[in-house]
Amino acid sequence: MNFFNTFRGRLLIILAFLLITTLGVQYYLNLKTQRENNNLRAMQEQALVAGLVLGVNSLTSNEYMEDLVKGKGQPFFDEKTAQRIKDVIIIDDEWQIRDTLKSRDYLPTTENGQIKYHNLSELTNLPPLIEDEKKLGEDVNKFPNANIASAEDADGEAHAIPIQTTQGRWYVMVILENDKREAAAKAARPLVYTLLVLLLSTMITIFLVWRFTRPIANLSDASRRVAEGDLRVRVKGAERNDEIGKLTNQFNEMTAELEKTRQLEAQLQQAEKSAVVGRLASAIAHEIRNPLNYINLTLDHLRSKFAPEDAQKHATFEKLTAQLKTEVGRINQQVSDFLSYSRPIKLDLQPLEVREVIKDSRRIIEPQAQELNIKIGLVERENVPKILGDAEVLRSVFNNLLTNAMQAMETTGGNINMTISPDGNFVKIEVADKGIGIREENLSKIFEPYFSTRETGTGLGLAIVKKIVDDHNGTIDVASNLNEGTKFTVRLPSI
Repeated sequence: MNFFNTFRGRLLIILAFLLITTLGVQYYLNLKTQRENNNLRAMQEQALVAGLVLGVNSLTSNEYMEDLVKGKGQPFFDEKTAQRIKDVIIIDDEWQIRDTLKSRDYLPTTENGQIKYHNLSELTNLPPLIEDEKKLGEDVNKFPNANIASAEDADGEAHAIPIQTTQGRWYVMVILENDKREAAAKAARPLVYTLLVLLLSTMITIFLVWRFTRPIANLSDASRRVAEGDLRVRVKGAERNDEIGKLTNQFNEMTAELEKTRQLEAQLQQAEKSAVVGRLASAIAHEIRNPLNYINLTLDHLRSKFAPEDAQKHATFEKLTAQLKTEVGRINQQVSDFLSYSRPIKLDLQPLEVREVIKDSRRIIEPQAQELNIKIGLVERENVPKILGDAEVLRSVFNNLLTNAMQAMETTGGNINMTISPDGNFVKIEVADKGIGIREENLSKIFEPYFSTRETGTGLGLAIVKKIVDDHNGTIDVASNLNEGTKFTVRLPSI
């Protein structure tokens, strides 16, 4: 078996695919986050340069930065850059504020003809200074925001750029905006992406585990049903090419063989039972029929030799002896039915037309049917083929079915409808009556021997019918509604 067609091979391929996909998605997300960080850094650098250029322009002109920004010809200071620059402060060599972009309260003022400057130390709300002593030297201690340890929780960051002028070293301090929510969102975004990837991988894994374990669960359930005695169970998935498919196929073959074994055992038990019953039936029939024949002959002798001369007594005598003969005949018929069911039937199979067999049966039954005001109708469809059967034995089938139909209608009368029609490789014969019907709980039992709903019935009539139809490789079915009627359907193989 090809490894990649096996259960383990497919599972390995899927796991490898999930791993590669997860790593690929994570790599893409990391790359996207890195690009965003690079873009953010570039924008920060662009804002820092714009702030520095604005500060330098302020140093070289007599205008304040606010006026420079409002003026035309400042392409470096666009709207996006303005959003990121929180403030720009010009600091002279005496640590006084000479100009500021947004902190108007700290701009120089004139009092009594003299210009008054604010000291840098007056600014108490400055964000942390990014540059340290290595870059600024001892000047770093002059910045009030130089000793803040971390800028992570601040609203921004300050950059001090030294500018050497004719009046000494001045500083341009550019304060950049730092959005905490944006920073937190960007920090959390990789975690969210990772969580989504893990969640998706988990869902796919759960689906695959369920998909791969479902055949095993089906096999487990089927094994439980087999242990309970249900050998008809079959598991789907035998068409698969992996180990599960092979196991399913072997399981189905095993249950099929077990079912065949059970059927063979049942047939063997039935055959043994039939053989024993057949031998017993022959012995019992012999022991019963001899006394019955003697009783029957004695009754005839009594009726002919010892009948009373008195008319009233003679009528009573005839009635009683007739009843005795009827009971003797009924017992004899029961013995005959018992023998017919218990002995194996030797069929003389010949090609024949079912219509002729049914006509013979109807001819026998019609006198009794007329007494009960019952009409027997026969309809044959076109192109009905012949069958291979034993006419004498099949006549017993239709005799029994017509007799049962008449018994169901003996109090109401009516019509018995018989239909012959082709049915694929079979000839279908339907016998339908409008009698009392059969209770639903009895439908599955009517073909069992010795089951009868009539007090005087032997319960062997339909059992014999079923046996004869089975011996002809046919089928018989019944459908019935209580108080509406019954229909028997016999199918016999055509030739």
